[in-house]
Parts: sequence; structure tokens; C-alpha cells
Amino acid sequence: MFREDLFLTNGTGRHLYETYAKDLPILDYHCHLLPQEICENREFSDLGEMWLAHDHYKWRAMRCFGIDERYITGNASYYEKFLKFAEIMPELIGNPLYIWCALELKRYFGIGEPLGAWNAKEIWHRTKELIAERHITPQYCMEQSRVELVCTTEDPADSLVYHRKMKERRDGTVRVIPAFRPDKAFYVEKDGFAEYIATLSEASGVTIRRFADLTDALEKRLLYFQNTGSMISDHGIEDFFWAGDCETDADAVFQKALAGEKPDTGEIARYRSTFLVELGKLYQKHGFVMQLHIGTYQGANRSEERRVGAACGFDCIDDGTSIKSVGALLNRLTECSSLPRTILYPLDASQMETFAVLAAGFCEGPWRGKVQLGAPWWFHDQPAGIRRQFEYAANLYPVALSVGMLTDSRSFLSYPRHELYRRVLCDYFGALVERGEYFSPEEELGRVIQNICYYNAKGWFGFDGKEG
Repeated sequence: MFREDLFLTNGTGRHLYETYAKDLPILDYHCHLLPQEICENREFSDLGEMWLAHDHYKWRAMRCFGIDERYITGNASYYEKFLKFAEIMPELIGNPLYIWCALELKRYFGIGEPLGAWNAKEIWHRTKELIAERHITPQYCMEQSRVELVCTTEDPADSLVYHRKMKERRDGTVRVIPAFRPDKAFYVEKDGFAEYIATLSEASGVTIRRFADLTDALEKRLLYFQNTGSMISDHGIEDFFWAGDCETDADAVFQKALAGEKPDTGEIARYRSTFLVELGKLYQKHGFVMQLHIGTYQGANRSEERRVGAACGFDCIDDGTSIKSVGALLNRLTECSSLPRTILYPLDASQMETFAVLAAGFCEGPWRGKVQLGAPWWFHDQPAGIRRQFEYAANLYPVALSVGMLTDSRSFLSYPRHELYRRVLCDYFGALVERGEYFSPEEELGRVIQNICYYNAKGWFGFDGKEG
């Protein structure tokens, strides 16, 4: 059965969690929830829909066990997909899916027993009855988990129609804002770039013929996002090589791509370098946070991605972006007094320590933690990855300044990941106390825990209406 001392292996950690972390609200400043689903707030039909509609973590695991794609992303019913997933649950020992699912069953449905083939039908019907009885909707899930704010990830050309509707209605307890993610304008070499620029031109009202027009259009859209309450940007960087910023060079590459020609490797590097510098300047100018998610290897299994679809569980980790290239970007922005508040998220775990050191090298007053090592994400948002992030950050960068956890999720049941993070945090701190490595007053440690879990993010992002 589920145990409430999960990941709390020492008495001090249990006390710290119960006293300082357990009941804090959640600020989920990076996720991939669909704003339409939040806005429409439709009651879910069943647990299969809630668990398996968007979850590439589960899809990846099911493929590892040889389950046919029909039961993963195919046309099988959610009931059939749920039964197939339930069959592999007992074999997911040590995998975060096992604990995530256990937490979700416990927190949203009060079910503490393990899921397996022997009770899958019973749990399916029990949860289906509870969904109908409690009218479980997206907003119900967030309210149940004390979510105060979520930040979804949107393209600059998006109309933000659902964000605007929610802002006008003010009918929920959860604040929903968009993050500005200009990846389609960043990847100049990808198919569909010229078509996307036409879409952005229409959305912004700017005729985009030159690179300077592109930055003007993005600035207009940034201000449009800001008008809905946004103060966060986000970049998904598969790989990045610093090649210096030169608008003339970037414009030549831009023109080539608009003409349907493919830029070469050097041209791509020059364009991306200039693009990130210009966007960094805009973020600093308008008070936005810059998030850099670094090191994804998109669609490693190209044949299956073509057959099944993108973002379906075929992405991996890459180590192609050097610390020096990211440092050169931050340095260039510093030289022109345009470095915004920045979070660095390396996906390659071997780079955690070096990115922590890099972040510390670009901190400056009056900010507390102006440049940060981000929370463990994607493949690392599990106990080992979370603990590793604490240890690396604490050794090389004050972990007390961290803005805490995010879900990076497409699931409305994912908020127990914040609970898991807080449990591991308190267990880690409790062990330090019991080993005599920390002996300041308890109220000081309690304040550190509450800041990491909630208050740092609230102030640093400006969710409280202030910055700093």
C-alpha cells in the first residue's frame, strides 16, 4: 500500500516536510497543458483519457515492453489502453512512472493499493464513478492540488484566445498565463520556415522581409503576450554553437531561408546566435524571464516518428551544446547591458555542475539569483534527478535561491510531481541536519524550504506584481 513517509527516510526530513512544505500552493511556471482544455473545463470521461491521451512517458514505457502501437497512440479505446498499461505497472519498479501513478491514484481518487492486471478493471470502474460523482475537470485537478498559477507554452503567432477568455471571465481560482516560445522563428533551417514567417507576419501586422522586420514582429507579439499577464519566455534549444552576433549575417541567412534554400551549418550558427541576442535584448527591455531548455535530441527514431508522429516519445538527450557557447551568449548580453533574468535547463545530466557554475558567474545585484540552474526536467524529474540537482546546485550555487519545481507536463494529474520534489528536498536537508552539516535555527531552514517551494518563484518571476 502507498506510504505517507514516501522518500522521507529520516525523522528531521519528515518533520520539515510536514511543517514547512506539504501545504504550500503550487506555481507551475512551465508546462504544456492545453489552454483550451483549461478554459472549457470539460469533465473527464475516464482515467484512460486522463493518463494516456498526451503522456509520452507512458508511451515510451509501453513500447519498451513490446505493446502494440494500437494500444499506445493507436485507435484502441482508452479502456483497452488502460488495461495494457496496468499490465506493466508491477514491472516498473524503480521507474518514476510507478510512483507518479501511485501518487495520482492516491491524491485524486483516494486509492492506495498498487495497480496491476489483477485489479485494473475494478480501478477503472471505481475511478470512472468518482470522476462522475466529483465532476473531475481540469480545474478540479488543479484546485485539488492547490495550484495557484500555471504557465502554458505558446507560439508567438497564437491568438491566445483561451487565455484572453479566462482573463476576462476570472471564473477560476487558478491564474493561467502564456509563455512566449519563438522556436519556429529560431530554427531557420527547418521545413516550413517561410510559411511560418507568413503566419507571424499576419498575426503581428508587420510585413516581414528582413531580419529586422522579424524582430519587430516578435516584439509586437511579446507585448501582446504581456497584455495577457505573461512575463516569461521559453526556448527549446536542440543544439547551439556561438558564432557571434551580426544582424547583417543573420539577414543574409534569413533571406536565403525565405527563398526556400537550406542554410549551411555555419549560417545556421550565425543566425541562431544573433537571434538569441536580439530576443534577449527584448526580454530585458520588457521585463521578461528567459528560459533556455538546452540539449534535446528531437525525433531520434525518425522512421517511427514519421509513422506515429512528433512528440510521441522518440526524443532523447544530446550533449552537443557547449558550456562555452551558452556562456558567450550570456556574456554578449551582459556586455550590452541586456542580460534578462535567465534560467538554464541542461538536459544532459553530466552538464549540471558546469551549468551551475556558469549561472553563478553571471549573477549580479540587485537580483537574488539572476541567472539560475533550472529544475530537473523531462528525463530527470524523478527522485534521483531531483536529488542530483540539489547536490550540484548546493555545491556550486546557493540552492536556497532556486525557484523550485515545474511539471513540464501535458497532464492535469501531474501536480504530485511538486509533492515528490518537496519530499526529496526535505529528506535531503534533513539528512544534512542529522549529519551535523547544517545547524542554523530551524526557522531559518524552514524559511529556505518555503522559499524554494513557493516564495522564490513568486517574487523572482513577478507573480506577486513585483520583481526581484
